[in-house]
Amino acid sequence: MRILTDTNILISALFYPDSRPAQALIHIAKNHTLVLTDYNLAEFRRIAETKFHATSPVIEVFLTELAYEFIIAPDLPQRLIADAKDAPILNAAIASDVDIIISGDRHFFEIDIERPKVLTVAKYLESCGVGL
Repeated sequence: MRILTDTNILISALFYPDSRPAQALIHIAKNHTLVLTDYNLAEFRRIAETKFHATSPVIEVFLTELAYEFIIAPDLPQRLIADAKDAPILNAAIASDVDIIISGDRHFFEIDIERPKVLTVAKYLESCGVGL
């Protein structure tokens, strides 16, 4: 299964290693194909540096240790999601035929699409029987 995580999952996993998002990210990396876009990696680096004052080496070690499939977020004019910042991630997931998006962002749950399936971290972990 190919699973794309939103940036907030990466941020939580790096800065809160005992968190449910970290648990989900580890499970995905071990059991599925983690998919990340150029857009959410750039956003991840920016937020980690500006809001959490992480140094570039810390960020790059985290990403190097994480096995993932890298995809380019297409620049599509059509937006299926209310928040313009989320459109590149959703467009990339659709264009690359991702099975699941895991996010905590409410905008992803307001869209009406059949695929990819959108799950919260809790729903993902529950569906996998992890951390019960």
